[in-house]
Amino acid sequence: MQVRTRPVHPDPTPAARAVAGRYRLDRLLGRGGAADVYESLDLRLRRPVAVKVFRPADAGRAHAQCGQEARLLARMHHPGLVTLYDSGDDEGRPFLVMGLVRGTTLRRRIARGVLTPAETCRTGAALASALAHVHAHGVVHRDVKPSNILLDRTETPLLSDFGISRRFGGSAEVAPPGDGALVGTASYMAPEQALGRSTGPAADVYSLGLVLLEALKGEAEYGGTPLEAAVAHLDRSPVLPPGLASGLAGLLTAMTARSPGARPDAAACARALADPRTAGGASSPAPAPAPAPHRRTRRRRLLGRR
Repeated sequence: MQVRTRPVHPDPTPAARAVAGRYRLDRLLGRGGAADVYESLDLRLRRPVAVKVFRPADAGRAHAQCGQEARLLARMHHPGLVTLYDSGDDEGRPFLVMGLVRGTTLRRRIARGVLTPAETCRTGAALASALAHVHAHGVVHRDVKPSNILLDRTETPLLSDFGISRRFGGSAEVAPPGDGALVGTASYMAPEQALGRSTGPAADVYSLGLVLLEALKGEAEYGGTPLEAAVAHLDRSPVLPPGLASGLAGLLTAMTARSPGARPDAAACARALADPRTAGGASSPAPAPAPAPHRRTRRRRLLGRR
């Protein structure tokens, strides 16, 4: 098993410049595996934006990744997703221009302290709703993790970074990479991802389940080196924190089931997490949603009716 690691090389370009003569880079917000994100100013419209500038180390791959992310984001519009404004090329460096989210990331928020069950459910409901929208557009995110979840000043979450997202077809799966490398973040990838198998929307649901567990516990469920984390997904199921309401415990157990077919879809998760009974807000706990029927199962049912 080979886990792909993407070394981060600092962008030597000074922040005080204008991308494409229009977007002034003011402050570095964060660095990812392939790009740097800056708080910026659109000099034409005089509005703050976030500009994601891809590094030119591998020009061909950078342009392909930027174009793929731009096409995916342009198709989707949801309050739980970062809005794409523009894309282009600046002296061989592709870039994306997106709405600026003033706040923090879920990773930094968890570092300050764990979330309550009610806060976790509220955050999870918004993210599951965003994922349902993404999946309805035929896209799998493949890298749902706390550092890719932005929180605005009201702590409303927005899912970001579609750099390794892919479209899925009629089989509802994304083919694995052909080079034997694993794509994603080992601590949050679904077991099928860790095995290098095809992945579908159920992989995002699994990752979201781990994110919500981390919000409740204050630490990642599967740590260690990338290889150790990837293998751990196959060895044991996540450990739930004690004292959870049965509705929330059942939902998180279903979301992180090893079998993709046993997991509820994102829309069902959003409904369950939005129910106040799930967090223990009522005496009667909400049941965990049933997984979406497998495509072959639905076909057999239809054939049986003929």
